[in-house]
Amino acid sequence: MAKPKSLFFCKNCGYQSSQWLGKCPSCNEWNSFVEEVVDRGDGPSKGKSSVAPAVRSFPRRLSEISLVEMPRISTGFREFDNVLGGGIVAGSIILLGGEPGIGKSTLLLQTALQIPGKRILYISGEESEAQLKMRAERLFPNRQPDNFFILTETDTREIFEHVKQLSPDLLVVDSVQTLQSQLLDSAAGSISQIRECAAEFQHYAKSSGVPVFLIGHITKDGTLAGPKILEHIVDTVLQFEGDQHYGYRIVRCIKNRFGSTSELGIFEMQGNGLREVLNPSELLVSASEENYSGSAISVVLEGTRAMMIETQALVSSAVYGTPQRSATGYDIRRLNMLLAVLEKRCRFKLGAKDVFVNLAGGIRVDDPAINLSIVVAILSSAADLPIDAKTCFAGEMGLNGEIRPVIRMEQRIAEADKLGFTRMFLSKYNMKGIKQDGLNIKLIPITKVEVIYKYLFE
Repeated sequence: MAKPKSLFFCKNCGYQSSQWLGKCPSCNEWNSFVEEVVDRGDGPSKGKSSVAPAVRSFPRRLSEISLVEMPRISTGFREFDNVLGGGIVAGSIILLGGEPGIGKSTLLLQTALQIPGKRILYISGEESEAQLKMRAERLFPNRQPDNFFILTETDTREIFEHVKQLSPDLLVVDSVQTLQSQLLDSAAGSISQIRECAAEFQHYAKSSGVPVFLIGHITKDGTLAGPKILEHIVDTVLQFEGDQHYGYRIVRCIKNRFGSTSELGIFEMQGNGLREVLNPSELLVSASEENYSGSAISVVLEGTRAMMIETQALVSSAVYGTPQRSATGYDIRRLNMLLAVLEKRCRFKLGAKDVFVNLAGGIRVDDPAINLSIVVAILSSAADLPIDAKTCFAGEMGLNGEIRPVIRMEQRIAEADKLGFTRMFLSKYNMKGIKQDGLNIKLIPITKVEVIYKYLFE
């Protein structure tokens, strides 16, 4: 009997080596190599790939290639369609990752059940048929589509045999870490198995034109489990995120070959499944009738959507000598930068104060336009003076304390005006070209943060 053959794979990028290495020569990660048995030596090779080979290709001139407009498949969720760039593209392979229990399987099962007129195969390696039946009845109690099929299998050879017989219009795989290819002897979930299984489904999607959804696990660091090549293989990478203590879920696009990567979709988890939130501003802004200090409303952009978010700040005396700095939903390094600007340029003494910042609703924002509302909320809490609930802010603060302009201000103003806000503070340099005719909101241009402090608190 032949000796078993093993190789070492980098967990980060998938680089393989015949011996263990302390540092990966491909991605420069340390201690990232794991050993996997690729051939146990107990028999002949297990054969070729279970996917039928594609039609032989040949080189063609660019001028000879004709574009055929292919209609996208709607998911039934306007939010989900926007994230995908308008719907599901034929022949695409989409990877959806997220925390355990966040609702990845619920999202794709609910999506698959509400797509009309398509033959759909849902492949599950984690749940039984009875479990999926119970979830489907909870999502749609009175709907039992005849074109929806469930397969509980992890062997890719068996899966593609059933796929060949069924000829589905859409494939959902839950999850790619549970699959195992007979071409390799390593265990399911290993780096080589994930890479091989993903490559087989990619080959099937491109050769047949059938779109494939892959659900992927994530590591404790929040990154997709498996080699980095998994994200290179697929066409679209989606991140499903949210807080377990909140009902809101966000689908965020990380990579998309058929659309923008700046879009996101917002959902609310309910007892009967996910409900799309078409107007997130109403949920992310407090409906309290009483004004509190340390609260300010910001107009931010996520993709092509403008929405209002309530920023909250708490400034108190440091008890333990060393001031604490904490931020939820906001980059802590940017918070430290804003506090340094307030100390140096604006003469606000916050060095001996604890500063806590929170974005309401459990959402995370990277739009620099939120800087102004963060600063105003901190100043409001430090002075213990509330801000008018009908006032909103949009502006980036520079290192000199100046309020810098932000992009697409017209859309932000229109959103604030639609929701009934009466005042909006913005950068003076954003006023050029803005027509105030027909607006019910008053625009207040400012250049430095000292001006806004005098306007609001003096």
